[in-house]
Amino acid sequence: MWNHAWTRDRRAWLLVLCGVLLLESGAAHLVVWAVAGGPWEGPVSWRKPILFGISGGLTCLSLGWAWAQLPWRRGDAWLAATVAWALLVEVCLINLQTWRGVASHFNRSTPLDSWLYDAMGILILWVTLACVDLAIRFFRQPTGLAPDMLLAGRAGLVFLVISCLLGIWVSVNGDMRQAAGLEPERYGAAGVPKFPHGAVIHAVQWLPLLAWGARRAGIGERGRVSLVWIVTAGTALVLAYALVQTLAGRSRVDATPATAALLAVGIGCLVVPAVAVAAALCRRLTAAG
Repeated sequence: MWNHAWTRDRRAWLLVLCGVLLLESGAAHLVVWAVAGGPWEGPVSWRKPILFGISGGLTCLSLGWAWAQLPWRRGDAWLAATVAWALLVEVCLINLQTWRGVASHFNRSTPLDSWLYDAMGILILWVTLACVDLAIRFFRQPTGLAPDMLLAGRAGLVFLVISCLLGIWVSVNGDMRQAAGLEPERYGAAGVPKFPHGAVIHAVQWLPLLAWGARRAGIGERGRVSLVWIVTAGTALVLAYALVQTLAGRSRVDATPATAALLAVGIGCLVVPAVAVAAALCRRLTAAG
């Protein structure tokens, strides 16, 4: 994934450019928050420009990589460009609302605020449809990737699609609750809908990163595939924990013994392979030195 040849693919270059711009935006707003201060949580805070900038930037880069692995299809360059622009504009609208000192989400206090919120929803719906298309193509078309990296790409894209669909549910649930006079960013008594939405959105980065690190560490193909499967299972368990907690109306940390065990196994499946790869990489670098 970190062979930079893919960045020269005509479908990827605008996604790479927008990804870099969004990462820089997130970093710049982190500096603003450090200087200006203010709350981290809440509907109006610098957290949203920071997190959406970084998250959107990483997603742009990963989608560029994914597109570059696939055979060319008519309209690919146009579709990839629209996704890049959609993610860039969505984050710009969030930044605009923050600088205006108003909430970016669930804000229908004025016609302008309502229009901007709906525009963000339409943009993300388009990105979601494109991600569904990419995920299907990763299962149906040749990529030339090694089995471990192919598995990482497929699983990462599936988790990204699930996260996008959950993001749409967050918006629909929030609008319904707001119309009923309830807090929009809750489900039930204390559930947090954005928890499962955000829990696995970056699996499309950490799964390929694990496969890349395992290859650099000299781990054989069968071992790499096994490690990616274990981390994929761990990611699914973390997602299951987040969904169960939210749908039961419980907060992120208000776990029952059963859900706590689910989370512990999931974290173990994430951490143990990562530590094993890091240790193998350290041993190889030490031996080479």
